[in-house]
Amino acid sequence: MMPIVVVGLLAMAGLVVDGGTALSARGRAADVAQQAARAGADALDPNAVRHGRPDRLVLNPAAAAAAANRVLVAGAVHGTVSVSGQSVTVRATVQKHTAVLSAVGVTTVQGTASATATILYGGTTQGR
Repeated sequence: MMPIVVVGLLAMAGLVVDGGTALSARGRAADVAQQAARAGADALDPNAVRHGRPDRLVLNPAAAAAAANRVLVAGAVHGTVSVSGQSVTVRATVQKHTAVLSAVGVTTVQGTASATATILYGGTTQGR
């Protein structure tokens, strides 16, 4: 009876400890994805800034993707960046090593999150 109880307790400890690790990985992925999306949305087309009206700002797609990718690299996070119209979407993935579940062959847990940032002029969306 005792070996069964010990195995059950170890499994529960693994779920608690490594479940927390998985939640931490997802939180880190969400943080970095949001930062990268914001950095990408800040990469405006210089001509639109200098010569256009503020309500007609447009993204420079290459600069937006490069800025978002720099944040992913700086955060040591794997991810993808897509630029569409006035929005930058980043999907980030973080892997962390397990502490307890590695004893049963589960060596890593993964957290994935995505974030989208859209450029806006001022503090409103003008009527939305």
